[in-house]
Order: sequence, then C-alpha cells, then structure tokens
Amino acid sequence: MNARAFKSGFIAIVGRPNVGKSTLMNRLLGHKISIVSPKPQTTRTRILGIKSLPGAQLIFLDTPGIDKSGGYFHRLMVTAAMNTLHEADLIVWIVEAGHPHSSADKFILESLGAVKSPIMLVINKVDLVEKERLLPIIDRFQSLLPLVEIVPISATKGDNIDRLESLLIEHLPEGPPLYPPDQLTDQPEQFIIAELIREKVFHLAYQEVPYAVAVEVEQVKTREGRELTDVEATIYVERDTQKGIIIGRGGAMLKKIGERARPEIEMLLGTQVFLRLWVKVRSDWQQDDEALRRFGYLQR
Repeated sequence: MNARAFKSGFIAIVGRPNVGKSTLMNRLLGHKISIVSPKPQTTRTRILGIKSLPGAQLIFLDTPGIDKSGGYFHRLMVTAAMNTLHEADLIVWIVEAGHPHSSADKFILESLGAVKSPIMLVINKVDLVEKERLLPIIDRFQSLLPLVEIVPISATKGDNIDRLESLLIEHLPEGPPLYPPDQLTDQPEQFIIAELIREKVFHLAYQEVPYAVAVEVEQVKTREGRELTDVEATIYVERDTQKGIIIGRGGAMLKKIGERARPEIEMLLGTQVFLRLWVKVRSDWQQDDEALRRFGYLQR
C-alpha cells in the first residue's frame, strides 16, 4: 500500500448517555461543535464534525446516548444513533472506566454484533480510576467482541488523544476528501447557535426543567457596516411553570442564559453579537413530529 495514500471516512462515536462522546469529538476537532453538559442525553441528534489533515479527513458522527429507556422523542434519538452504526467506515465505542458494565453497554454490545465496520473501543475518564482497574476492563471487552484497538483516554484532559487520532487514521479506508478542507460541520449556523443556548439552559436550570427545552433561532443578521450580528432566538418549554423558571424573577435567569451563550456565539460568528431571547410554551412538543422537524430533530 502506498504510505502516502490519502485516508478519509466516517467515524461513528457511540456509547451510552454521558460517557463523554461530545467532549471527545470536540477535543479531536479542536473546536466546539457538540454541546456538553454533565447531564445524560444532552446530544439529541447526529452531529457531524470534520477534521482535515494533510493526509486524511476524519468525519466524526457524534450520536445521542444509547439506552432503552424514555418516551417517544428518546426512542427517536436512539434510532438515529443506531442508524449511524451502519453508515460509518469505523466505529468508536466509548465506555466509562469507572462504570463499564451497564445495561446500556450490554444493549450496545448486542447491536455492534451485527455491524460489519471495524470497531475501536475507547475507555474514557481513565484519570478518575486507578490504573490497575483498566486491565480487567480491557480483558473483558476483548473477550466479548472483535476489536481493532482498545485505547484508554481522558477526553476532558486530552490524555492519549494524539495516539487515538493516529489509530483512527490507520483504520480509515483510502479515499479522497469528502468535504472542503475549511468545513467543520454540516450543521447550519442557526442549529449550532440554538444548541449553544440550550446548553446554557441545561447548565443553569436542568434540575427544574430537565428535558423540556428546545431552542429555535429565528434570525442571524449582520448589521450593515458594523462588526455586529443580531441573533434572535426562542426557548420553547412544555409548561407555563417551566416558562417562569427559564425567565426567572425579574428576567434574571433569562439574562444569565444570554450572558453565558453570547461569548460562544460571538466566537462562532466572528463578530460581536446582540442576542435577544424569548420564552414560549409549546405543550408536549416532544410528542409532536411537526415541532421535532421545526427544531431540527426530525428530517423534513
């Protein structure tokens, strides 16, 4: 094989909720494409991130956490994640070093048994456990599934990420770049902005409003002759009580959400941002296909 042959392909990042899939993709990309929170099921749809290198193009597919629990919307998320398994040239299955044997991991293991693409096991959060605990985990997974590699990492700290990237390239097929070299994602700006706002709601109001929040960006418009962009977005919840929580006393919570989201939106757009946020109620939007399409969680 020609050592200089260009490599490219789709890499599905799968795992149960809250094992660090989005953190890993952002770390590998060197940019924030997927939002992150300590709460499970933060990622709701497949997020594509592209890393172009001199000899390879890695196209990552960050997927919702896979488990069997939850209602209609949750089942849609799991279906999206499972479909990704059959689209990928390489699968990265992430497990958590401290909790590697959950029922969700068993469900994923069964699903991976029918997949033809090579599978790489990534053991994340190794900085939180003693090294002696890793060997039994490695031995167990080696006995359960044919794996091309097993790589211990810390996505948060960046430990062993360079080695992981090298191994990913090694196992990708030869092929030309599939996207322009300066493209980072296939998601539109409005979607990423909506996700950044939703992330701040997760961080600030998760306990009170767990999964009832969706965000729609109505406008992203640069003011003529100025390095200033107007962004208008609506935060949707399912109940009037949730609306009151998001707004907060005297608008304090909504102001805090805007203050935390604005710098990251400015980094994304490369200009100063004037951010206007509203809060509206859309009852039971998680059961409504029209609403799910509007918010970008179902294909139109």
